[in-house]
Amino acid sequence: MAHGGKLTAVRTIAFDGRALASPAGGVRRYVTELFGALAAAHPEVRWVGIGAPCMHDVSDARHPEWYPGDLDPLRRWFYRRSATSAARIVTDSTFSRDEIVAAYGVDAARIHVVPLAAGPGFIPGPSGTIRTPTVLHVGDLHPRRNLSMLLDVVIALRRSHPALARLVLRLIGTDRGIASALTTQAAGAGHADALQVDGVIAESALVQAYQTATVLAYPSQYEGFGLPLLEAMACGTPVVASRAASMPEVVGDAGILVAPTDRQAWFTHLRRVCTDMAVARTMTDAGYTRAATFTWARTADLTFAVYRSL
Repeated sequence: MAHGGKLTAVRTIAFDGRALASPAGGVRRYVTELFGALAAAHPEVRWVGIGAPCMHDVSDARHPEWYPGDLDPLRRWFYRRSATSAARIVTDSTFSRDEIVAAYGVDAARIHVVPLAAGPGFIPGPSGTIRTPTVLHVGDLHPRRNLSMLLDVVIALRRSHPALARLVLRLIGTDRGIASALTTQAAGAGHADALQVDGVIAESALVQAYQTATVLAYPSQYEGFGLPLLEAMACGTPVVASRAASMPEVVGDAGILVAPTDRQAWFTHLRRVCTDMAVARTMTDAGYTRAATFTWARTADLTFAVYRSL
């Protein structure tokens, strides 16, 4: 087409429009933020909602025990075929890159690591925002996320520290079949009010949840990236996360990293963050600085460079 007196090629990039309605909240946020940033940076490109998705993680291939009956053989074949036949693969972390190599035997040179970012709406609360005694978890309620252990720790903190007697574990995300068991666990321990299960909420409410929580706890055993970690830090919320999978790449030294199943360590560090204002304030400042190094503009630039290489 003619533009500014020069002939330029019309470029069309297709993407999987189904991802915009994905049941996985992180995938929906990824495509929404990414293609918004891409469209802003490259108005010359026509975007079409068809095609194949990017690859976030291969937890289904590496840990099929977490997904009993969820993936039929055809879908497993499709995922493997997509990975092995793609000219380039974009993924979110070096951890996921290595997992893709291990799962499918893909040449690591074909895999490009492009980190994600918190959206522009994830910001600290206004001056005077009060943090409630809440341990927050954002993400699907899935067995790999060790939420039963986390609930046990919150109940133990309530019992052992009078100042934390009203501490609540707030879960935001789609239930993958464990919410009822967690509710039963809390009631059986005599602390039914220690658990708040909210399901999926609007983004404005999610931002407020981050801004008012005492701490974000993320005891997951496996994450391709862990976007809630960045969202929490961008909102000034201290983060305690697993020293596992991709999470150290995201958190860096801005949060506390703990072995995912070490109950005593989770108890110790959550108690420290919830009771020591100076520690919490230091983590807030470090997390905010860390989150600012991740931007969707950078994600878009790195992703577009992969497209251009093709």
